[in-house]
Amino acid sequence: MKVLIVGSGGREHAIAWSVSQSKRVDKIYCAPGNGGIAQIAECVDITAMEFDKLADFAEKNQIDLTIIGMDDPLVGGIVDVFEERGLRVFGPRKNAAIIEGSKSFSKDLMKKYDIPTCHYETFHSPEEALLYLGGCNFPIVLKADGLALGKGVLICQNLEEAEAGIATLMLDKQFGDAGDTVVIEDFMVGREASVLCFCDGTHIKPMTSAQDHKRAKDGDQGLNTGGMGTFSPSPFYTEEIQQFCEEKIYQPTMDAMKAEGRDFVGILFVGLMMTADGPKVLEYNARFGDPEAQVVLPRMKNDIIDVIDACIDGKLDQIDLQFEDNAAVCVVLASDGYPEHYEKGKLISGLEKFDGKDGYYVFHAGTKLTDEGIVTNGGRVLGVTAKGKDLKEARKNAYEATEWISFENKYMRHDIGKAIDDAK
Repeated sequence: MKVLIVGSGGREHAIAWSVSQSKRVDKIYCAPGNGGIAQIAECVDITAMEFDKLADFAEKNQIDLTIIGMDDPLVGGIVDVFEERGLRVFGPRKNAAIIEGSKSFSKDLMKKYDIPTCHYETFHSPEEALLYLGGCNFPIVLKADGLALGKGVLICQNLEEAEAGIATLMLDKQFGDAGDTVVIEDFMVGREASVLCFCDGTHIKPMTSAQDHKRAKDGDQGLNTGGMGTFSPSPFYTEEIQQFCEEKIYQPTMDAMKAEGRDFVGILFVGLMMTADGPKVLEYNARFGDPEAQVVLPRMKNDIIDVIDACIDGKLDQIDLQFEDNAAVCVVLASDGYPEHYEKGKLISGLEKFDGKDGYYVFHAGTKLTDEGIVTNGGRVLGVTAKGKDLKEARKNAYEATEWISFENKYMRHDIGKAIDDAK
């Protein structure tokens, strides 16, 4: 098979790595890719939003399967373009990707079909939102309705912060049109977990659990980021909780989308909060999480191509999805100053130390291949991932591996997964 992956981040590198493990695949392309992906795939100079160019490339090169990694092209309708041209593609169509593209749509869906989530209200004008805030109990959560690079969620501790948040989202347009509509919801207390699920439009199969660390600094301080590290599995996501989620959240979400005429085929990411009242949905995404993919995919035993084929063909119920009985931790190496201002073009050394080391991975996010070597080319630069027999060992291995890599302005959190150690 010839496979094309669309995207350029750590998630796409993890997908490309997983595809490269398949005995069914001879050739991998990635558009546009990055410095690390270039070592296992042929990178193509087409951006993720150039749908017709990507489809032309797939036709010309007789691509057997295209996997869409990123949210923007999915929400924009890239799958529809490929399908209209008879090309085999994996990801939800535009009318289903709205589950991530619009927070208000997903909240209304949960409300209509009685899927557990918190109380919320939706606002289209800053005046209405500000008026509503006057009667709120704090803390509360503000969410930009549209896509905002994983950063459009503001947790506000008091009225002053909430009013400033409305100004940021709706008046200053920090995230552009994504903030035209804002969802204000109750703040949920509990432990978070992320569960990625394969979907074929009717059936849904959850993968192993993970937990992301969104804040830029240790102790969950600082600004929201795209994710500073993650671990898998979550010890708090028990078999009992999984059974509840399968019966009350995962399958009902699939059924709800089908009932709305929006059959969901692809990856459904379910962000959960395990509250005192049981698990509730924080958010949905319509693709692999980043960096969740970096700890989930290395633990998957199945050939990813077999699973994706089953999703596209509506035969997911025939797949026995299996994961290793171990743990994985990913620590993101970022450019100092991320998520605000940071420098690019810093030479990276030590990447070769991962070669041939079983259970250790370095997934490239913001990197670029130059004549001098691989250099930094983004805020999140690398995802250093390691396995271990349990989370404690995986965490130790991952942090040791971060020391193998050097670049100017290298920055990371030092407490990824630490709360788990403390809890135990």
